[in-house]
Amino acid sequence: MRKVSVFGSTGSIGVNTVDLLLRQGGREAFDVVALSGARNVDLLAEQAKALGARMAITAVEACYQPLKDALAGTDITVAAGVDALAQAAGEPADWTMSAIVGSAGLRPGLEALKTGATLALANKESLVCAGALVKASVAEHGGTLLPVDSEHSAIFQCLEGYGAQAFERIILTASGGPFREWSVEDMAQVTPAQAKAHPNWSMGARISIDSATMFNKALEMIEAQVLFNAMPEQIEVIVHPQSIIHSMVGFADGAIMAQLGPSDMRGAIGYALNHPDRAPLPVERLNFAQLGALSFQAPDPDRFPALRLAREVMDMGGLAGAVFNGAKECALDEFLKGSIGFLDMARLVAHVMDTLGPEAAQTRADYDLDDVLHFDSRARETGLTWAERKS
Repeated sequence: MRKVSVFGSTGSIGVNTVDLLLRQGGREAFDVVALSGARNVDLLAEQAKALGARMAITAVEACYQPLKDALAGTDITVAAGVDALAQAAGEPADWTMSAIVGSAGLRPGLEALKTGATLALANKESLVCAGALVKASVAEHGGTLLPVDSEHSAIFQCLEGYGAQAFERIILTASGGPFREWSVEDMAQVTPAQAKAHPNWSMGARISIDSATMFNKALEMIEAQVLFNAMPEQIEVIVHPQSIIHSMVGFADGAIMAQLGPSDMRGAIGYALNHPDRAPLPVERLNFAQLGALSFQAPDPDRFPALRLAREVMDMGGLAGAVFNGAKECALDEFLKGSIGFLDMARLVAHVMDTLGPEAAQTRADYDLDDVLHFDSRARETGLTWAERKS
């Protein structure tokens, strides 16, 4: 029986992963080693019971007793806290979903890779913050890394069967979010509630806001560089409002391959779950006659400066990605609190990159997790100081 774990099972990606596990046989087909969540202990307990999980872990220590109570009468082990999360990730599994949002997902992902497991990576921050560290762990322990972001899954699928150097271009598609046609003046007044409303994808609040600013796409640019050993100039972004083409690859012979599908993350999750095979998935089948047309446009650098900042990070190298992501997460926190405006998020990140980026870029090649966390912490502190001065 295949052993699986899902970290971040109560988030959008995690919920869809659990749905597919249940549809593909549940506890009869999978030995579920561990599920993890945060504050939604009722859902976590429900998932653990449905899948017969061995362990259920909440990252929030204050939620230990509520989770324990919710699982009373079962033989499911309950734990809480970041150390317990890392320990659970180190339990042997054949396939592990890394779906914890933000840099918090880095340590559990690294622990899972030490077991030699296949890591289905939905946590793009792991590669943005510590790409070399993650890839070194894959090489050392013999694991496999499968991308779950719809864009990187698409690129991975387009490249299967071809050599790593066969491509000339990686073309990441972006919906443009809800504000792609708004004026910069109107965008300055955007509220968190407006920014959470993605036009195509059903996602969590934080990733929806990241999509609205295109910081999500900026992270994906850096992730693509690391994952596919690309040069920064090989990575392009095109706005594709329909979100049907998930990304494209241009090859040395001039051909372009694209992966298409509905706006349903179960497509990319299911591909990673069943790889190298393809299994039937409960996703909509495209009707091209109804679609009518697919459109494209260049992203506006004035509306979406995050893309320019991502190129600066790729040019810097080192641990500039850890600074970028820490600053981005700080900016999002401050926007959600109302301390800064929608467009201020990019300004905060730019300030932090100017302040810490050059130092982070000079980091020794054999950096470790402590080095990553060091720059992540300093980026957040620097960003918070900027936000406090602005407010």
